[in-house]
Formats: sequence, structure tokens, C-alpha cells
Amino acid sequence: MRTRLLSGCLALALVLLLAGCGGDGDSAGGRITLRFQSLAWQEESVKVNQELVKEWNAGHPNVEVEYVQGSWDGVHDQLLTSFEGGEAPDIIHDASDDLADFAYGGYLADLTDLLPERLKADIPQRSWETATFGDGIYGVPFLQEPRVLVANAKWLKQAGVRMPTPERPWTWAEFRTITERLSGDGRYGVAWPLKEPVSATLNLSLSSGGQLFHRGADGRVTVRFGAEDEVVPRTVHDQVNADRSASPTTLGSGGSDTLPGFFGGRYAMVPLGFSYRQQIVQQAPEGFDWQVLPAPAGADGLTQGVSPQTLSIAEDSPHKREAAEFVDFLLRPENMVRLALGDWMLPTGTEALKDPALHTTENDWATGTALAAQLRSAPAQSVRGYPEWKDKIATPAFQEYYSGAIGLDELRERLEEDGNLVLARYQR
Repeated sequence: MRTRLLSGCLALALVLLLAGCGGDGDSAGGRITLRFQSLAWQEESVKVNQELVKEWNAGHPNVEVEYVQGSWDGVHDQLLTSFEGGEAPDIIHDASDDLADFAYGGYLADLTDLLPERLKADIPQRSWETATFGDGIYGVPFLQEPRVLVANAKWLKQAGVRMPTPERPWTWAEFRTITERLSGDGRYGVAWPLKEPVSATLNLSLSSGGQLFHRGADGRVTVRFGAEDEVVPRTVHDQVNADRSASPTTLGSGGSDTLPGFFGGRYAMVPLGFSYRQQIVQQAPEGFDWQVLPAPAGADGLTQGVSPQTLSIAEDSPHKREAAEFVDFLLRPENMVRLALGDWMLPTGTEALKDPALHTTENDWATGTALAAQLRSAPAQSVRGYPEWKDKIATPAFQEYYSGAIGLDELRERLEEDGNLVLARYQR
């Protein structure tokens, strides 16, 4: 009797123990809770993301998604801390150029066998390359934006310059000539907001065939600053220091910082990300005539590097399949369009890009959409150690070159010699 009672107690204790050992994210009644950290920050974008989470929850009572508001400011360090502390969200919103160290470090799940074929087929291979590291896919690229020229249309028309189109863009040489022609009397043809000069320079340099990072047969990456890589930096440098057609005071500014001067007639053009149109619509004086123009083209046409926004799944998530199902829901074509419109960006999905809302002349959506096929993986996407190389070597070097403090030879030496020493530490 005592043996049977002891056995019964042990069995009951085992049942209770198992009942209390559900994985993280499990809640009463077997319902799963997934944490989705979104970096949406514009009011329209936050609203769309929250609406989609509510729609998912309404249709999936057993898999609840909890919306967590994150911030682009310091997101790399915040995620690293959460990964190492075992507190990472299940679904992670980030940018593809921030994923390499997390992917190689084992913090992100390989999505190759988790994503449905529908989603894999809908997004072009050139976009998947931005989130592919080694043999795995560690993020779903879903929003992207080309860098464009936002122009004072009235100013350019009065000057009689040829207006470029995606079919017939300016060359880099033509762009330099035009900005010089538009300058004078305290006004500038262009304002380059280059507080963060590296990604803008590298991504635009793809148009002239620039790559900068070169991977050898052994898989090791080295920096080589060749003639193709010089075209864009030399254009900016000469506009600032030789032609006086680019404002020197905006070199340390962010994009938003240039808008008051743009609206005030100080600059004819400002190179900005496509999503800046929202701020322009909200802030431009009544009657201000502005227009989106394609960035200049080089030997490789309008090719441009991008680092799309991505959705990843934490390797430590106990519910990867359910997380992947939520990602698939979030990125259905109709939902991807909603996310793109909310962020004033372009979707990566082929079906979403066909939506008529992205082909209107209003706010020049059609101009940006026409550039989507020319967007490629940014040169630094898969380079381990890129964040340190960018912060410690490339950013100060480009800033000093653009300001005229150093010449092209010293820029090359610092990018290559100092830069390769940094990258070598990550490739031992």
C-alpha cells in the first residue's frame, strides 16, 4: 500500500513538474506568445505594424504576438545584449547590414527551411543576397529605398537644365557640371548630408562599378580602393572644394538637417533616401515645387547598393515555426504594400511592387519604383567586422577627405592599410 502511495505521489509530482516546464513564451491553455520587436518609428508605419499584429492575433488565438517597440538608435548593441542575456525577442526587425555578426555568431536562426515557398519565390534573389551569410538565410528583406535626388523643381526649370529620368539619367560628370551651373550668390547646386558618409558612398559607387570589398578564393575579404571606387568620392570632394557647388557646412549633417535650407532656397538638390519624401510633404512650405530625380548613373548605369530592412528569428526562440508563419503573414503582398506605404519605402516583393499605389505620379512614387530593379546588395553586407571598420576607419577618413583635410592618396591608404588590419582580426 505504502509502495503504491509513494509511486502515485511520484507520478503526480512528475506530471506537475512537466506542466510547469513549458518553454519560454508558453502561457495558460497551451497558447504561445511571440515577442515581435519592431523598429518602425514614423506614425503611419507604427500604426500599420500594430494593426497587422492585431489582425494576426484575431485570427490565431493560440499564437499571440506581442508588439514591442524598439528604436534604430543603438539597436546593434541592444540586440547583442538581449542575445547574450537570453532575452532576445522571437521576431527581430533590423537592417541587413547589421546582421552579419549576429548570423555568424549563431544568434539568428537559419530561415532556409522555415520560410514557405511562396515568400521565397516572391522576393528576388538579388534581395535575398542581402541577408544570406555562408549557406544560410538569416533575415527576410522586405523594405528598401534607393537614394535619390530631391530637387527644387522651379529652380532647375528656370536654369534650363535637362531633367533626368530613370530612362535617361545624368552621368556623374553631368551632375557635377549642372551643380556648378546652379551655384552662386551664396546658393549651392547640391547639399550632401554626410554625417554617415560610408553607406552613402559605397552604395552609390556601385553605379560606377565600385566594390571596395573583395573576397578571395580562401573566403577572406580585403579592401581595395580602385579607380571605380574613386568616382563618387571625387565628385563630392570636387563639388565641395574645387567647384564650390556643394555646401561644406552640410557634410556633418543628417538628411533632415538639410531640409530647412532646401526649403529656403539655399540648395537646389539634396541626395536623400526615398522615404524622406514623407518629411518633405509634411514640412515643405505651401506651394513649394519639389521633384524626385534618379541618382546619377555611372558605367554600371543606375545600379545602387541597398541594405533592406529585414525580419529575422532568434536562434533561441522555442517557437521558430510559429514565428516564421507570422513573418509570412506580415509579408503577404497586400500587407507588404501597407508596410511600404506606411514607411514611404519600396517593398522587395515582386507582387507588392505591382500595386498601383506604388506607380502613381503623386509624391513621385513611380520614379522610385522604376529604380527597384537596379537595387543590389550593398558592398559590405557579408563583411565581418564591417561595423568596426566603418566607425573607426572609414567614417573619419571619408569625412576628412570630403572636407579637404586629406587627399585621395591618404584616403586610399587609410581605407586599405588601416582597414585591412581591422578586418583581419575578424577572419582569423
